[in-house]
Amino acid sequence: MVCAVVHETRSRTLAASQEEGKAAPKKQKTESKEQEGGQQAPSKNKKTADNEEHDGEQEPSKNKKLKAEESDLNGKATAVKEFSEFCKAIREHLTIEDMRKILQANEQDASGSEDAVVPRCEDVMFYGPLDKCPVCGGQLECKGLEYKCTGTHSEWACCSFSTNNPSRRGGPIKVPDDVKNDFVRKWLKQQEGNKYPKRNLDDEGIFSGMMIALSGRMSRSHGYFKEQIMKHGGKVNNSVIGVTCVVASPAERHQGGSGGFAEALERGTPVVSENWIIDSVQKKEKQPLAAYDIASDVVPEGRGLPLGNLDPTEEAIETLAAELKLAGKRAVHKDSKLEKDGGHIYEKDGIIYNCAFSMCDLGGDINQLCIMQLIMVPENHLHLYYKKGPIGHDQMAEERVEDFGSRFNDAIKEFVRLFEEVTGNEFEPWEREKKFKKKCMKMYPLDMDDGVDVRHGGVALRQLGAAAAHCKLDPSVTFIMKQLCSQEIYRYALTEMGHDVPDLPIGMLTDLHLKRGEKTLLEWKQDVESAPESGPAADAFWMEISNKWFTLFPTTRPYTMKGYEHIADNVASGLETVRDINVASRLIGDVFGSTLDDPLSQCYKKLGCSINRVVEDSEDYKMILKYLEKTYEPVKVGDVVYSATVERIYAVESSALPSYDEIKKLPNKVLLWCGTRSSNLLRHLRDGFVPAVCHIPVPGYMFGKAIVCSDAAAEAARYGFTAVDRPEGYLVLAVASLGKEIQEITGTPGSEDVKRMEEKKMGVKGVGRKTTDPSEHFTWRDGVTVPCGKLVPSTNKDGPLEYNEYAVYDPKQVSIAFLVGVKYEEQNMEVVPDE
Repeated sequence: MVCAVVHETRSRTLAASQEEGKAAPKKQKTESKEQEGGQQAPSKNKKTADNEEHDGEQEPSKNKKLKAEESDLNGKATAVKEFSEFCKAIREHLTIEDMRKILQANEQDASGSEDAVVPRCEDVMFYGPLDKCPVCGGQLECKGLEYKCTGTHSEWACCSFSTNNPSRRGGPIKVPDDVKNDFVRKWLKQQEGNKYPKRNLDDEGIFSGMMIALSGRMSRSHGYFKEQIMKHGGKVNNSVIGVTCVVASPAERHQGGSGGFAEALERGTPVVSENWIIDSVQKKEKQPLAAYDIASDVVPEGRGLPLGNLDPTEEAIETLAAELKLAGKRAVHKDSKLEKDGGHIYEKDGIIYNCAFSMCDLGGDINQLCIMQLIMVPENHLHLYYKKGPIGHDQMAEERVEDFGSRFNDAIKEFVRLFEEVTGNEFEPWEREKKFKKKCMKMYPLDMDDGVDVRHGGVALRQLGAAAAHCKLDPSVTFIMKQLCSQEIYRYALTEMGHDVPDLPIGMLTDLHLKRGEKTLLEWKQDVESAPESGPAADAFWMEISNKWFTLFPTTRPYTMKGYEHIADNVASGLETVRDINVASRLIGDVFGSTLDDPLSQCYKKLGCSINRVVEDSEDYKMILKYLEKTYEPVKVGDVVYSATVERIYAVESSALPSYDEIKKLPNKVLLWCGTRSSNLLRHLRDGFVPAVCHIPVPGYMFGKAIVCSDAAAEAARYGFTAVDRPEGYLVLAVASLGKEIQEITGTPGSEDVKRMEEKKMGVKGVGRKTTDPSEHFTWRDGVTVPCGKLVPSTNKDGPLEYNEYAVYDPKQVSIAFLVGVKYEEQNMEVVPDE
């Protein structure tokens, strides 16, 4: 057990022991006499009598600090010993049932196994009953080097409160009458009038609360390292299961690794060098595990690290190339291996027996998924497929395929039972009516739609050539449709946002699920305005928001969001992108199996628009080229700067958009740049621009439910840039009517201002810190202004926007005119000549 500082001068446990006739240990008596005698070692230096007299005068002041430090250390050692003796004594004198009764009598948690109840009772009896959590009212419990709350903040989040100095109740320990024990009675009598000692967890050992495993041949014997770990408060386990970390010699990784080393990799358990122990002991402080890691880049054949533990670049490589395992509501999970046997999802009475779930609880370090399917194979053999485990770490998942044969009712009963076990809800009300109530520490269903995720249904890289060869469209149009119908751009978009989970069809969700996400976002936007700014309540608020979002839209890398910027970048932008990818999935369908039916032409027809390439010697092409060159500034990614060159330009007319003939009749028309991901383009072409989902007081969403454009290609290029290894993108040029009334703003508008602008559907210009030179602006055709001019500093030097932005609240006032295909090229790349 860990120990603590005791502030009484008399040993509490020793006093109770003495009443039972037990004497203090001989060694302790000897040490006490030495302390009372105040004996000191003689000086080795020869000094004169005067010097000796002078030193004698200064000795108390010289040694005052040293003696105080020695006294403090002795006090800590005494506290350690007292608590250790007390723990040993009550384990001998109290049964587990007695301990549960004492905990209940003092309003403490008495549930759990023996391993949980014993240390809880020891802590309460020696240091005093704990007060409830100040955040949620739950129970605090000592875990490692701090006390953590075991309660829940809501159905979406465990409480995250922790402290190393918890509040405790005064007054004596309550012991029920039916706990008849002489030791406890005498011990309680000794405590009458005494205060509880304070538990200082920092003094309880460098490795306190840690379970450590040793693996393979090391530079010193296992016995030596085991002694060091236990001497400093830790415990050693022979198994990798449940340990904090595995300690091994760096040579292990070069020798293929022992069984423990390999199992640690499978489980995602940190593997650190033995120097971690040595340095921690020498520095008298536990060193960070990450600094001594020796295995994060080692993956034995057939094993793998969790995706969330990989470097983001390595994770992207893994997920971009990964096969999508579950493509939709009727898709058989790839890991079941039953699809190749002709298996299909079982359906009965209008119910499709295929469910996916997720749960994120950052406070409990939980990020899990679950898949349940009933799969029928030929000859009426019904199988249950079940998979549950950490997202992105298949090696830790529980997975099974159970053959029920012709016992259909038994299979359905087991499916329903598992649904209720995983979610705490009944199955049929969810499947038929979508009625569901989230339960704490239970999973939430991902509402899959009856279709195919574009990451599976879209054209694969190896199919692009064949798809283009069978396409009957003009070659220039075939080129853009080939890009928009490929899996690649959608995989990149989901990878960028961290929603690229191979086991879950994020690209094939129901409209109801997406609406839940939107409703959640709107609720948060209001709640954030009154949320606490700091402290445990603020931490709990943001953790609940993060848990809920990453449960609704699972990710391999959940984290605690804080502030409007995170909500805008991850929630609002993420929701809009997932929504648009779902539109693309439905437009493209499933063309993975064959390209003979000309899927590119079929998708083009569904768009309901015409796309025609603009020839390079035309006036429109020259105008657009000039507009881009004048208003573009290089995109910087890290230390690399990228320029953009025009590859091709397309003129667009969509039936979903107001026609040019309609737009040209409106006042204050401007040709503006709009930035968008390539993954959003199909939805733009089919449905037109959709206003932002809500108002968030940060750039990008500060105008509320508006369509936002810019007069700077540099602004649009930020959104159009995709990835270093996929440098092609599209910028949109749209004709927007700003209406009769245009309001200029220089700061971030408040909620009331935005509400007024939305209601009046007025045109708004947000003045950036840079603006286009007005002297260079010109008129295109039909009175459309082209704000083409060199970017120069504006008078709004402290504004929130870098470039001018224009907000239009009525989609009927905006029409896409051109798609500008650009290629991003590294500007400062050094070309090394061949030798």
